[in-house]
Amino acid sequence: MRRFVLGLITIVMFAFVGLGLLGGMADAAYPERPITYVIAFNPGGESDITARAQQPYLEKILGTQIIITYKIGGGGAVGWSEIVRTKPDGYTICGHNIPHIIVQPLQRKDTGYKTSDLKTVCWFQATPNILVVPVNSPIKTLKDFVKYAKDHPGQVTLGGSGSYSANHLGTVEFNELAGINTVYIPFTGSGDAVPALLGGHVSGLMTYTSMYISYKDQMRALAVATDERLPLFPDVPTFKELGYDYVEGAYRGICVPPKTPDEIVNKLADAFRQVNETPQFKEMMEKMGFQLVFYGPEESKKFIEERAEYYKDLMDKLAIK
Repeated sequence: MRRFVLGLITIVMFAFVGLGLLGGMADAAYPERPITYVIAFNPGGESDITARAQQPYLEKILGTQIIITYKIGGGGAVGWSEIVRTKPDGYTICGHNIPHIIVQPLQRKDTGYKTSDLKTVCWFQATPNILVVPVNSPIKTLKDFVKYAKDHPGQVTLGGSGSYSANHLGTVEFNELAGINTVYIPFTGSGDAVPALLGGHVSGLMTYTSMYISYKDQMRALAVATDERLPLFPDVPTFKELGYDYVEGAYRGICVPPKTPDEIVNKLADAFRQVNETPQFKEMMEKMGFQLVFYGPEESKKFIEERAEYYKDLMDKLAIK
């Protein structure tokens, strides 16, 4: 009788496995232990600031500890190449950025990942580009900047976060529009670029609005790459109103290893959506210069396709190599 019962249990368990019911039961219990949230850039940059702000809300929603770690290098490529080789169990998630994850694999053979390798959970945030110089710079306006760059071709340096990033592409695009030749200097993150500016090692930064908000007293903003002026700093003109059809910035989101179960991806996406919808979080992020957006797993597929087409056309037009 005992053998019969054990045999029956075994048969039922195999039936559950065959139907995928045990996997569903396991996913329903997720998460059962801490989740590691990997940042692919240096501490102090936008990705790190955002993750630290999200952390307590995610812990409350998911009912587990969120551990933030860093995998720095290659403009984010080190972290993203590692996440694609990580166990797809939902316990390691990684912040990722557009245009980085689209442009890097197109332009470099050594990135260690393809855009399609990264399984996007969601996109939750955007930050526009903004051109800044030190507050004590003799350059007061964008007109001054363009004139100085034309008078000193190849001598004006602009720092930014990473290679093939929104800062990088934006610098090349603005060079083309303004007919100037500035030199882009990539840093491992926005947080690293700021000391270079304040220490006089670069002429200016093509950075993000969130960095300008943090260092407003030490920087002078010349123009912001948005369609309209931003309420946080209404005195800063847009590139468009100054005659340059230039709108650019970065999107940030979360990815997981390929083959991560959709049930886990959906649960994570819902958690990040809830964070974005929390009034206190929304107010805090907007005050820091971040723009909250949300594209879930299915919406993200179309969004990535659209941005990929845009950046391919832009790189062809600007002959970016």
